Amino acid sequence: MADLPRRSRVALVPDTNVYIYNAAGRLPPEVEDLLDTALLFHSTICLAELAVGIANADPSGSEWTQVRDYYVELFAAVPDTRLLTPDAQTWAEAGVIAGTLSRVQGYQSYQRKDCLNDALIFLTAARAGLPVLTQNRADFDLIQQLAPEGRFLHF
Repeated sequence: MADLPRRSRVALVPDTNVYIYNAAGRLPPEVEDLLDTALLFHSTICLAELAVGIANADPSGSEWTQVRDYYVELFAAVPDTRLLTPDAQTWAEAGVIAGTLSRVQGYQSYQRKDCLNDALIFLTAARAGLPVLTQNRADFDLIQQLAPEGRFLHF
């Protein structure tokens, strides 16, 4: 937890795993406190990843309606002024990062897609001057090595 800011209000971009852990009640208390006080910006890539997960889930499952309703409410609460969308240059740079890491790390096809999404989230946040809050230290550390202008906070 040494990476997390302690006193002042911070602006940040939650990674997809933050939304998922929060919905499941699995965030550490200090991360919950940080989210309660932070100025949150939201990545369209994260929202798309969440939407894929919801649409891919079995609607006949006992908790599907509750999960769907939770995310519908969350999406509706995101102000347009705090929604971050990657531009064409960011897409191209994220593609180079994902391709490079795929080659160097020997990623499988599904890992390349995940890496592309993480690079998009990271670079879009970096262009806005914001860190990404994530549980995924390993992948974001690799991305940061290729894009040192960005930052992330790990929990």
